[in-house]
Amino acid sequence: MMYFIIKSAASGILIAVISIIAKRYPSFGGLIASLPLISLLAIIWLWRDTGGDIAQVAGHVRATLWYVVPSLPFFLILPALMERGVNFWFSLLVASLITISLYCVAIWIAARFGITFQ
Repeated sequence: MMYFIIKSAASGILIAVISIIAKRYPSFGGLIASLPLISLLAIIWLWRDTGGDIAQVAGHVRATLWYVVPSLPFFLILPALMERGVNFWFSLLVASLITISLYCVAIWIAARFGITFQ
């Protein structure tokens, strides 16, 4: 249980620090947030938790790639809607729903190439 608390605290602190930096320096906060820091932490935790299971870690990283690509439009849609005066929460909902739809498309395309997600 203590290990879970340490992992949660480390991940949460990272997110909190990024939000503090972004409050003062939006572009620098965006740069830090764009780094795969959470993914790196997840990969490290997974490596440790699985005893260094190469197949599982590689599968996780490969799946992450397939999900990163369809998530990119989110970062175009959300600010575009907000800058046009659309309510923040509604903009967030629309951008999220479009991203979820794009995830489904990515999974469908991956399956057409014989790539499956476990």
